[in-house]
Amino acid sequence: METLLTCCIQCNTMYYTMKGGESMTISLRLNEADSMLFKKYAEMNGITISELVRQSVVERIEDEYDLKAYEKAMAEYRANPATYSLDEAERALGL
Repeated sequence: METLLTCCIQCNTMYYTMKGGESMTISLRLNEADSMLFKKYAEMNGITISELVRQSVVERIEDEYDLKAYEKAMAEYRANPATYSLDEAERALGL
């Protein structure tokens, strides 16, 4: 995946080229303090601002997905609080 990055203090624009030639442009309007924070954090971690934003968004999506999976699993457990030891699970699965 190719990533091109152009930015200025007030607006960071990231251009992504995805598989199949599809591309996506994301613009962020940042005040000077936030812009400097993003730049310094990216520099400190040896990544581009584009990669910082991409990683942050992906992590946020994964965290929310994990939370929803946890909430669903807990609801199922509360409805049927049966638990099994490892030995019981292996016997039930024929392992």
